[in-house]
Amino acid sequence: MIQQPPGREPTTRVLFVCTGNICRSPTAEAVFRRIVDTAGHGERFAVDSAGTHGYHLGDPPDARAIAIARRRGYDLSGLRARQLTQRDFAAFDLLLAMDRGHLTLMQRLAPPAARDRARLFLSYAPALGTADVPDPYYGAERDFLHALDLIERGAQALLEALLAGEAPRLSAGGRDFL
Repeated sequence: MIQQPPGREPTTRVLFVCTGNICRSPTAEAVFRRIVDTAGHGERFAVDSAGTHGYHLGDPPDARAIAIARRRGYDLSGLRARQLTQRDFAAFDLLLAMDRGHLTLMQRLAPPAARDRARLFLSYAPALGTADVPDPYYGAERDFLHALDLIERGAQALLEALLAGEAPRLSAGGRDFL
């Protein structure tokens, strides 16, 4: 569920999307939330995450993702998996896929007027030299660390791009196309 500060409507709504919403996308949600809060822009953003598939609905993030994130000061423990829906394209300004496979699925699900809101997360960090955050689920601790490294750098680059105005914005009433 979107968490937002009380009393103020965020100006930008961001959704991170992976497969089951238990590794990469909840990590990106927590990392981005902390980065915007630390930079003093938390009130401007609403942040959430979802999965393209409903494999883990209602489950907390993977214990390995929680542990690796905790070591760097991120708290994933209160997050719960949910599945991406067509309504998310009306609710979010930017839906960020953790890899190209997710992006393909998201573009199929998106109403035509919202397809440009689905983008690759790491497209905001081209200097990383990769388009995808690899899925650590079947890997070892080093795979979770690598994913977190990419997510941290991608989240910082995303914030810089958003603050510079490099993101799609909903028109007034643009959330009403569903």
